Amino acid sequence: MPILIKKILEEYKNSKAKSSKLEGEKLYILIYKMLSRMIIKTEIPDNYILPATRTLAIELGVSRSTILRAYDILILDGLIVSKKNSGYRVNSKQAKEIKQKPENELDYHQLSNIGKSFLELSKHTVSNSGENLAFSPGLPPLDIFPVSQWKNLTNMYWKEIEFSNLTYSPSSGVEKLKINIAKYLNITRNIQCNPDQLIIVSGSMQSMYLLGSILLNPNENVFLENPTFPNVNAVFKGLIANIIGIPVDQNGINVEYMKGLKRKSKLIHVTPSSHYPSGVRMTLSRREELLEYANQSKSFIIENDYEHELNNWDSSLPSLFSLDKNQRTIYLGTFNRILHPSLRIGYMLIPHYLKLPLESMLKHSHRFVAPSIQFVLNQFIEKKVLHEHLKNLIQVTKERKLFFHQQFKEIFKEYDLSITPNDTLGLQSLIRLSTSQPDQDLVNLLSEHNISAHSYNKCFVNESQEQGLIVGHCSIPKPIIKNKLTRMHSLLPLELKK
Repeated sequence: MPILIKKILEEYKNSKAKSSKLEGEKLYILIYKMLSRMIIKTEIPDNYILPATRTLAIELGVSRSTILRAYDILILDGLIVSKKNSGYRVNSKQAKEIKQKPENELDYHQLSNIGKSFLELSKHTVSNSGENLAFSPGLPPLDIFPVSQWKNLTNMYWKEIEFSNLTYSPSSGVEKLKINIAKYLNITRNIQCNPDQLIIVSGSMQSMYLLGSILLNPNENVFLENPTFPNVNAVFKGLIANIIGIPVDQNGINVEYMKGLKRKSKLIHVTPSSHYPSGVRMTLSRREELLEYANQSKSFIIENDYEHELNNWDSSLPSLFSLDKNQRTIYLGTFNRILHPSLRIGYMLIPHYLKLPLESMLKHSHRFVAPSIQFVLNQFIEKKVLHEHLKNLIQVTKERKLFFHQQFKEIFKEYDLSITPNDTLGLQSLIRLSTSQPDQDLVNLLSEHNISAHSYNKCFVNESQEQGLIVGHCSIPKPIIKNKLTRMHSLLPLELKK
């Protein structure tokens, strides 16, 4: 007996046993309510094909007309759809829109304070939908990724794998990959480190969650650049940290402002290579000033170098990590921004004294990043495929950024909109709005027409009047950029005109 039919049969027996009104409630109503409940609670998965009416009727011991009538009501409710020669399929969109009251509302009150904190933040999370490439911030040129080379390396891994290699992997990462990343950082960022200092993770967000978990107690202070990544703000808020926004000037995070505060901070998160979302680059003197402050205040610095290949290719400034003589800096890097975000692999470069607590936490949480991905990335680096891809990435990103800015200025010349200029390359641009119209309204409007953008206002730690759109300028080819900008022009309200 197929698993789904067995599941429905068990539910039917339970429903029948619990029903005290069976004589007054027709069987098809009972079956309809049962299936409806199972669909809404996703006990029957999205887009799943329901059993044929004749088959289900035989298994439940009812007439086929009873099943047909139950299915007809499910169709009227929009919970299933019927297509000729395709059977009855669960309508996932409609099922998700029906809100089911929790069977036990006390469940939410039994969450920990951190659980409740993250639950509250889930309403405000900023992320790419995954559906609209134009103009999703943070996406590299996806069309130039060397898929065939990656595929060949993946096939090679599974062809040569021995069963003894299918066991657990070291939590901090595969040794060969860590050695090659250490060499890679030496070449690309002039960072000299021991591979033992590297921790392989799925990305920067996981790094910050891990670091916050081992370093922060509830209500301890965290200094964040203001504005900054909304999700960086969210992860520390979720850990019940006290977030304090620090202004950014033309030289980077304002250290004098920090000195003027009566409170010190356990953690300071910065993006010195390219401040998000303005693209401001922290000067060398400001980096040295920040390191001196961190040492005096006994603060940890999280150096989030999320696009270092793009912003340090032509003219590199020393990283905070390489300048730090007191081991107070934790360096974060990711391959998700230069390869593709579905890859989910990055790294932390940490002081030696954080190695054991981080490894212990990893062993008791996600364990490790898939060894197959680590192996392929290692080969990707060793065989110089990454180096060639980076050269291509830099060139294409430069071309598309320039093209995007030129087209934007031409297409929106009658609008009171301006792209914030910067000297960094990056994967996104900031379009400032001089009107009082909430930028989230424009984000929602564009999203309805398959165009992505993020709210600038949401990047601020505290309430702000600043409005703008953060748009990715390089994930799609030039003809589509122009087409989407023209489409965007037709959607924006007249109030934005000069």
